[in-house]
Amino acid sequence: MNAPHVPGLRARVAAIGRAAALAVPVGVLCGVASALFLVLLDTATDARLRNTALVYAIPLAGVAIGVFYERYGASIRGGNDLVLETLHEGGAPIPARMAPLVLVGTLLTHLFGGSAGREGTAVQMGASLADTLAQRVRAAPALRHALLAAGLGGGFGAVFGTPLAGAVFAIEVGTIGRLDVVVLVPALVAALVGDVVTRALGVAHTDFPPVPHAALTAPMLGRWVVFAAVVALVAALFVELTHALKAQAARRIPRLPVRMFAGGVALVVAWRLLGADDALGLGVPTIVRAFVDPGLPPQTFALKLLLTALTLGAGFLGGEVTPLFFVGATLGNALARALGLPLALGAGVGMAAMFAAASNTPLALTIMAVELLGAQTLPHVAIVCVVAWLLVGHRSLYGAQRLLRRKDGRRLAQATPLRALREAARPRAPTRSDEPPPRPAP
Repeated sequence: MNAPHVPGLRARVAAIGRAAALAVPVGVLCGVASALFLVLLDTATDARLRNTALVYAIPLAGVAIGVFYERYGASIRGGNDLVLETLHEGGAPIPARMAPLVLVGTLLTHLFGGSAGREGTAVQMGASLADTLAQRVRAAPALRHALLAAGLGGGFGAVFGTPLAGAVFAIEVGTIGRLDVVVLVPALVAALVGDVVTRALGVAHTDFPPVPHAALTAPMLGRWVVFAAVVALVAALFVELTHALKAQAARRIPRLPVRMFAGGVALVVAWRLLGADDALGLGVPTIVRAFVDPGLPPQTFALKLLLTALTLGAGFLGGEVTPLFFVGATLGNALARALGLPLALGAGVGMAAMFAAASNTPLALTIMAVELLGAQTLPHVAIVCVVAWLLVGHRSLYGAQRLLRRKDGRRLAQATPLRALREAARPRAPTRSDEPPPRPAP
């Protein structure tokens, strides 16, 4: 029996080189798209801050977005899950219209006060542009897979100014239990190029207050474990609430425009009843405030969690990273005060660990914390990200994320979408065949 053919060194180097070369234009496209998006997002946010009454119109904005997506966006409504499904399975090209549609939809969401983020938009734009390029060059499946990862990493890295985290996110987010290191080179190239292009176009990223150095001691380690357990609990609550709201809303209100109108009404009611002005939009000023303000109300994280779950559950567009940064930083502020940890360090660690737990990407978010806040966050952020990731279980924001190896080390027979695991674990109504046979008459 013949041994399987193994490509020679020259062929492997040529394949990596071609993927890296094509990752350069992917990075340029991601950088330009992210720069345009961030500039327009700032404009939309400023307009909403100058005229808060715009928030009252978000139900009507939901109708407009819903009608447009029903007509033109049915094939891209999977969002980040569509990107991950294509990364895993290939199949039909990601439609090129995903980039402009998700851009406009996210801007409208933020203009009218929706509590959403920007990572989803950047990732979807990057993947759409990368897949369009892959189709133009008639890329083979392996090369297409590499370019999709490059688009994912390039979009994530460029929009946050964290290229190393973007590259690691691209290889970590697809499958729990396996790093897709084959695509690390193109993902890193695209993330670096995208970040350079975004900065060259004059886009500045958020400057965070300095985080102090703190030596790790045994008592502090114990406090960080408690900290991580609370982060995991809140991350699990956010994931479960968002998935439940999406499922229930889709089941009870099948028409997307009507669903988004109802979600917009619920958002306005919650905003007015709770007085949650700071929880609208991205909420970056409150994230920064969490690093320095010992008087920040401890319930701030809960208001943001609720408004974000309502926004995303209704179908409005955007991402989860920045809202979860808000939830994590404000929760970290409260926990740091309660546990006697440095305030800025608690906010920074909470910011990173919240998204690490919700997305199963502890490595990427540890690196992101270092890129955003400095090396003084180590080893604290790594400890909390990993412990929170373990404790959150097999939950995820992304239903298309695969599970290959359980967090206790057991390996599955094949990589399985987390969505399928959720469906299998859900109680089902008994069918006729499930019912016990009737008892014989006495």
